[in-house]
Amino acid sequence: MHTKEKPYSCEMCSRVFAELTNLKQHLMTHTKEKPYDCKMCGKAFSQQGNLKRHLLVHTKEKPYSCNICSKAFSQPSTLNRHLKAHSKKKPYSCEMCGKAFSQPGDLRRHLLIHTKEKPYSCEMCSRAFSRLGDLKRHLLSHTNKKPYTCKMCSKVFSQPGNLKRHLLTHTKEKPYYCEMCSKAFSQQFHLKVHLRTHTKEKPYACDVCYKAFAQQHHLKTHLRMHTKEKPYACIVCHKAFAQEGHLKRHSFMHTNEKPYTCDVCGKAFSTKNNLSRHLMIHSGKKPYSCAFCNKAFTEKIHLKVHLRTHTKEKPYSCDVCYKAFTRQHHLKTHLRMHTKEKPYACDVCHKVFGHKHHLKTHLRTHTNEKPYACDVCHKAFAQEGYLKRHSFMHTNEKPYTCDVCGKAFSVLENLKWHVLDHGKHDRPYSCNICKKTFSVLKRLKLHLMTHTNEKPYACEICSKAISRADHLKNHLRTHTKEKPYVCHVCSESFAARYSLRTHLQTHKEEKLYICDICNETFSLKKYLRIHLRTLHAKKQYVCKICDVVFNSQKDLDAHSLAHNTENPYICSICNEKFSVLENLNSHLMMHSGEKRHFCVFCNKSFAQPHHLKQHLRTHTKEKPYACDVCYKAFAQEGHFKRHSLIHTNERPYTCDVCGKAFSRKQHLNRHFQTHAKNLPMALNKCNATCSTDS
Repeated sequence: MHTKEKPYSCEMCSRVFAELTNLKQHLMTHTKEKPYDCKMCGKAFSQQGNLKRHLLVHTKEKPYSCNICSKAFSQPSTLNRHLKAHSKKKPYSCEMCGKAFSQPGDLRRHLLIHTKEKPYSCEMCSRAFSRLGDLKRHLLSHTNKKPYTCKMCSKVFSQPGNLKRHLLTHTKEKPYYCEMCSKAFSQQFHLKVHLRTHTKEKPYACDVCYKAFAQQHHLKTHLRMHTKEKPYACIVCHKAFAQEGHLKRHSFMHTNEKPYTCDVCGKAFSTKNNLSRHLMIHSGKKPYSCAFCNKAFTEKIHLKVHLRTHTKEKPYSCDVCYKAFTRQHHLKTHLRMHTKEKPYACDVCHKVFGHKHHLKTHLRTHTNEKPYACDVCHKAFAQEGYLKRHSFMHTNEKPYTCDVCGKAFSVLENLKWHVLDHGKHDRPYSCNICKKTFSVLKRLKLHLMTHTNEKPYACEICSKAISRADHLKNHLRTHTKEKPYVCHVCSESFAARYSLRTHLQTHKEEKLYICDICNETFSLKKYLRIHLRTLHAKKQYVCKICDVVFNSQKDLDAHSLAHNTENPYICSICNEKFSVLENLNSHLMMHSGEKRHFCVFCNKSFAQPHHLKQHLRTHTKEKPYACDVCYKAFAQEGHFKRHSLIHTNERPYTCDVCGKAFSRKQHLNRHFQTHAKNLPMALNKCNATCSTDS
């Protein structure tokens, strides 16, 4: 081998050359000078040899042919690379992973996978690439230039390779065959990827979690789970996605486009996969079966997920609370509890939802669609769950059984309420003050505010203090007059969601909630609960002082204040004593005459916020308290409570003289006047009782 002296040196990069002409050509890489122009397309080159090679693109001349397979090439370097494919020689191996290559350029490109080096960057968007060819292809996305046209259908492409692949869709040519299973492919790359299903080769590994992939783009997509990168954004709602396919599927929500149609029944689908799955309904084909229980599935992924019911594997874990899931989309749905994300929006009223099926169900309130019909009475329902509950009325089926006592229920919700009666094991959170128990810590925290009188949320308009954020939100609507909750039947609007729910029962004919004790049905779950408490609940809350029995701890606590002789809160003006600080504050406003709570409709002022709240209902006609028995509605809770005694026949006020019982306190007071003439001491006793009650 001869060594040659290189006396010519580049002053810019210090590279040395043996010939002066070589140095001159090299300098053009620094000066960007390109003196050789193609007369056919105007493209410029720094070297004459490069122009000559380029001209072969226009002339289609391929003077270099392979002696083995006769394939022709326009350049000798391309022929040399091709010849190595026949020789199977791969002299260039990667020192990091041992993979071998036939070309040094292929090895150099491969090394970039390990080094993560991306030396080529786009000047327009700063995106970096490991290969110059990738950068050139990317630049066309900015120019929207598509110079390559299909002669058969006139479709245009930015890359010649894309046009070449497209032409195979017309010719149906599949020249690349798998030697193991004889499957044919239109592209060599697809064959290469397919071979990995036989060899189990997964050359692309994640640096974060070390998971391996057979295809590079699968690794690229996987990495976005770690980086949270979402490069594909919807131009309509700006929602971002990690995968282009997910964006494409999402866009069909806006366009309602369903390009894939079933040839059997004519049903249309937005994605090809959905059509493929649907076709198996007609064919009845279920090629994937479980080795444990022989259950068959139409898709491999469904079998994979099903196997986890046997293996108990839960590979998807929440980073916030560490809860594990068998399916990735279950984790994705769960994460929205933490992020409060609601990506599904109604196009009609713009209400947002965290789950796609919730949006689907909601849309039926606009379309009045009721796709689920009862086979017995043909009554139709908007939700499958409603139909299921309704069907129990015909079958008297009670599929939900209590593990403790064996009692059966037709509705799961009723079983859950029943289980709480067996003990406090389902309510681990206990209040230290009144010993009331809760199943959720958040409810305990909210409950504690009733003891501490803590109100951390203040209204910016009237400075009213409020204990809960959702209550503040509802309160603000009394100022803004906003009524975002609209009845889909009569279009009446409401400021609070619970007001709309109460209103809806006036339209509903179906009563989906069944009492398992007396089989009475109710339109709302709330009314069933009230019914269970008032008619069937065990009256277990007994006052230790006077033995009066109550249905709930809350009612007993309120009653106990009447016996409380300790009144630590004293009015500085009239010395009247109070057991609760809030009552003292309310009392002080009577002295000051201050009325800082104003009605936005008529400007009438009130000393107490709850008085304003009651007054507002005279304008809004809102009646949030509805009787679950006769459905009569009331604006005030007190009126509702008095009315409910008509149905329960409860008479909590008893005459100490003759033992006669009354449903209302004022009725007892009027009755006592009949004893007052002959029993002055009894009257004094009555007055004392009335004052402690107030």
